[in-house]
Amino acid sequence: MKILLANPRGFCAGVYMAIDVVDQLLDICDDDEKVFVFHEIVHNRHVVDRFRGRGVTFVESIAEVPDNSIVVFSAHGVSPSVRAEARAKNLTAIDATCPLVTKVHAEAIRFAKRGWQILLIGHRNHQEVVGTRGEAPDAIQVVESPADIPSLVINDPHKLIYLTQTTLSVDDANVMIHALKQAFPHIHEPPTSDICYATTNRQSAVRVIAPEAQLVLVVGSQNSSNSVRLTEIAESDGVPARLVDDATGLDPSWFDGINTVLVTSGASAPEDLVHGVIEALIERFGGDVEQRDVHDERVEFGLPGTLRELMRKRGLDPDSRRIRIDREADTTAWLERKHIPNRTVQVSIRASEK
Repeated sequence: MKILLANPRGFCAGVYMAIDVVDQLLDICDDDEKVFVFHEIVHNRHVVDRFRGRGVTFVESIAEVPDNSIVVFSAHGVSPSVRAEARAKNLTAIDATCPLVTKVHAEAIRFAKRGWQILLIGHRNHQEVVGTRGEAPDAIQVVESPADIPSLVINDPHKLIYLTQTTLSVDDANVMIHALKQAFPHIHEPPTSDICYATTNRQSAVRVIAPEAQLVLVVGSQNSSNSVRLTEIAESDGVPARLVDDATGLDPSWFDGINTVLVTSGASAPEDLVHGVIEALIERFGGDVEQRDVHDERVEFGLPGTLRELMRKRGLDPDSRRIRIDREADTTAWLERKHIPNRTVQVSIRASEK
C-alpha cells in the first residue's frame, strides 16, 4: 500500500503553543499546585485526557476555580467578562489564546470604538465566537447562515464590516461573505483575512492530494470542526473519507481493494496519533510512505507574556525557551527511526487551488 502523508497537517502553531503552555506550567508548578484550564485547551479527546491524567482540571466556569489559583485560557480565547472574573478571584491567568484569535478580538474592539457595526461570521455557540462577541456585544451580530441576514438590524450600511471565526472553512466563509455583499454592497472587509492560515493550508493540501488516493483518513476528534471539514472536502471531490480518533478506529473493511491512502489530521490532533495510524497500516498492508509537502509551516516563537512573567517570579529564565514546529523534519526522523521506507515530494499548487 502507498501511504500519502499530507504536510501540513495536525497541530497548528496556535494549538501547539496552547499545549506547550500547559506542559511548561506543569513542569514549573509544585506537586500540590493545581492547574485549571478554562474550557478544553483544544478540541481533541486525547489531548484533554492526557492532561487530566497529569492532574489538570478543565472547567466551564471561572466560578469553579478556587481563589488564588492558576487558570489557563484556552486557544479559543475568552471575553473581557471572563478576564474580569479571574481578576476578582485573584487568579494567576495564563493566556494561551491563539494569536490569530487575538487579532480578530483587536479588530472587533477597534471598529466598535469607531462606531461601526460588526457582522461576525461563525458558529454562535463556538467558544471562539462567544469570546470575540464579548469584546463588543453591542456592536456585534453573529451570522451563521444566509438565513440570518433578513433579521439583521443595520443602522448605517456604510459603517459595516464583517469578521470571521478563524477556524471556518474557506468555502463556508466565502458563501457567507458573498451573501453579505449581496445584501449590503457597501460592507467592508477586514484588513486581512481572519481565516486561520493553518485551516486554509490543511484544506488545500487535501484538495490537491486527495484525487491521487482511493481513501482519505483524517485523524481527529468528532468535536473538531476543522477535522470534520477535511473529510467533507475529500468527499466533495469524490474520494471516500473517514474520521478516526486513533488507530483503534480503523475498520479493516474500509481497505478492500484500496492501494493508495491519504493520511492527514486536523489542527488539534497530536502527531503521535498520526504515527500510530501509519504504523497500523504498514503492519497490516505493508508498503511505504510518501510525504507530500504542499505548504511550509516551519514556525518558531517565544512563550506568551503571561507565562514568561510567572516564570520570572519563580526565578526561571523564560528567554531560552522557544516553541518550534518543523513537521517535515520531525516526521522524516521518526520514519527513519522506525525503518519505514519513505520519500518526500514537493507539491506545487496552481493559483486556482490556493
